Amino acid sequence: MTTSDELDKFFNALLQPERFKDFCPNGWQVEGKREVNKIVSGVTASLALIEAAIDAKADAIFVHHGLFWRGETRITGWMRQRLGALMEHNINLFAYHLPLDAHPTLGNNAQIAKVIGLQPLLDMASQPRQCGEQNMVWLGTSGASNLGALCAQVRVGLHREITVIGDANRAIKKVAWCTGGAQGYFESAIAAGADAYITGEISEPQAHYAREMGVAYIACGHHASERYGGSAVAAHAAAHFGLQHEFIDIDNPA
Repeated sequence: MTTSDELDKFFNALLQPERFKDFCPNGWQVEGKREVNKIVSGVTASLALIEAAIDAKADAIFVHHGLFWRGETRITGWMRQRLGALMEHNINLFAYHLPLDAHPTLGNNAQIAKVIGLQPLLDMASQPRQCGEQNMVWLGTSGASNLGALCAQVRVGLHREITVIGDANRAIKKVAWCTGGAQGYFESAIAAGADAYITGEISEPQAHYAREMGVAYIACGHHASERYGGSAVAAHAAAHFGLQHEFIDIDNPA
């Protein structure tokens, strides 16, 4: 058993949210019971995840996508349902967005690299080489000789189909990646010399950039790309404090 205050301090020390300019409040979003014995992790604080956490008798939930985003001012509709369920069952909610993507070993970028077989390039301080706004894009290699082989790694690792722009026979040396909705960082990846860019989503402009610049683009699903960091951080906290931990994946095709 530990306390919600201790968990809050632990997560903040680990993920250092003060380092990031984000679209949402990072950290302890909803206060629940003081004593925590079990933590459930997931991607998004959806009603389905909250209800599954209630069934699992969780005292705290750790997610990547929390309840509150820029401009949220009303507790109505879906927000009332989710917040009401958390408060009725006295469950703590912890949510970390960009800080969870960026953590060098437990974050979404680090964890998806393990899942799909990417090897980060390291700088002189043995930290992952990065680019893009707030250094959210990681650079590395894949071991794949061409785009077709790299796509096969991604499909097998994530157990899903992907969207690909590029010639399967194109040689691949340097790969850039950023989980989630990071299509806006594609130009930074191109400027950094990437032969292929992997992220969760693709928008209309990126298909043209990929074709015109000769850099492959792989969109593997926003949810699918962000299933791993939250689970890794929550498991790390559970091991530190001697808590029960359960990852609950609420399927999302997006």
